[in-house]
Amino acid sequence: MKRKRNVVAALLLGFLVAENLWLFRDRIYALMVSAEETDIARGRKLAGELGCFSCHGPLGRQGMKNPGSEGETVPTFHQGTPMMYVRSDQEIREYILDGAPSAKRARESYREEMAKQALQMPAYRGYVSERDVEALVAYVRAASELLAPAEEALARGASLTREYGCFECHGEMGGGGVPNPGSLKGYIPALIGEDYRELVPTEQDLLIWIRDGAHPAISNDPIGRRFFRAQRIQMPAYKKFLSEEQIRDIAAYVRWLAAREWENQPLAK
Repeated sequence: MKRKRNVVAALLLGFLVAENLWLFRDRIYALMVSAEETDIARGRKLAGELGCFSCHGPLGRQGMKNPGSEGETVPTFHQGTPMMYVRSDQEIREYILDGAPSAKRARESYREEMAKQALQMPAYRGYVSERDVEALVAYVRAASELLAPAEEALARGASLTREYGCFECHGEMGGGGVPNPGSLKGYIPALIGEDYRELVPTEQDLLIWIRDGAHPAISNDPIGRRFFRAQRIQMPAYKKFLSEEQIRDIAAYVRWLAAREWENQPLAK
């Protein structure tokens, strides 16, 4: 009788464990999948936490008024503006750490010019780590719109990517990190890094994503389908709006992004 009770107790315990595993299956599965954060995405987050967007505008796109300054506004990170102020990544670092590059701070005329402005660039030395600085540099570079391919087909793809707002969801230069509630990892995947390689193993897979906004390997999988339907931001199906040639141009540009050679490209031109 005692043995029978033990068997029954073991069965009940097994059912209880199985029930809880089923109830929490999504959370358990998500914990098994590692999230990825690129330097660009981390830099964007840091810029928000450090108050950079208070002066440079949302995502660094629209500087606020700065009476007394030459342009009357705080410079943005976008539309090639950084090339007017920096000549290298090192000068971006110096702006972050010291408020301006050492060569500019050494000039009396520059100090007088800055003194006339209502707003001054703060120095974050002592407030950010070396890793933080590199992430912020990566974000400014990616947001600058100065990193572009020279080849004609790739340039067409880059233009289409910006025209159709791909970076609004996939992050500057495809750096990812844009939240997507309900998705497997909680964010829209980057176009660079491990997430991209997992989702887009071949060129044909990339074309499927762009054309259809979905991939049968995920949308037809029981677990993948659940997250795919639950995510709030859905990938559009661009076959309804773009020609096959345009889709292939975008795909070529995305492959160029994924190769990440542009990360070594000089910022200023």
